[in-house]
Amino acid sequence: MNKAIFLDRDGVINKEIGYVYRVEDFILTGDIIESLKKLQEAGFIFIVVTNQSGIAKELYTHEDVARVHAHMLSLMKQNGIFIAEIYYCPHHSDVEPCICRKPDSGMLEKGIARFEIDISKSFLIGDKERDIQAAEKAGVKGILIEADSPIKEIAEKIIIHRVL
Repeated sequence: MNKAIFLDRDGVINKEIGYVYRVEDFILTGDIIESLKKLQEAGFIFIVVTNQSGIAKELYTHEDVARVHAHMLSLMKQNGIFIAEIYYCPHHSDVEPCICRKPDSGMLEKGIARFEIDISKSFLIGDKERDIQAAEKAGVKGILIEADSPIKEIAEKIIIHRVL
């Protein structure tokens, strides 16, 4: 069984500026690279779970999201960080309901099954209450942060098993 850190994207990995669907708007948060390196060294795998309702609202396309994700993966790779998978939900409840959009847990459940995740040793870091609700539904410990906040302290607590 693997232990994982599920990461919300906007507000955790990159700065929260509204809909981020252009590469030039994708700006990493301050200590994300350093924090993920420490967590990776401690044996965690990373799975990104992100709502991308702008697709359902026709503000941007799947291709736009793919370009941003390719850029994010490239930045991570340059820094020696491996992201196991990115799951995104293109739906919005006002347009089309689904079970993958957080606060539902569909994206987490896919990752848990595919990567044989031990939910008792795994966490989700998110900046919205819906992230934490999705984590709870999937049986993963949710950690709520303010958007764009450093996560170094959280990473250190996870590593030394002083769970929040």
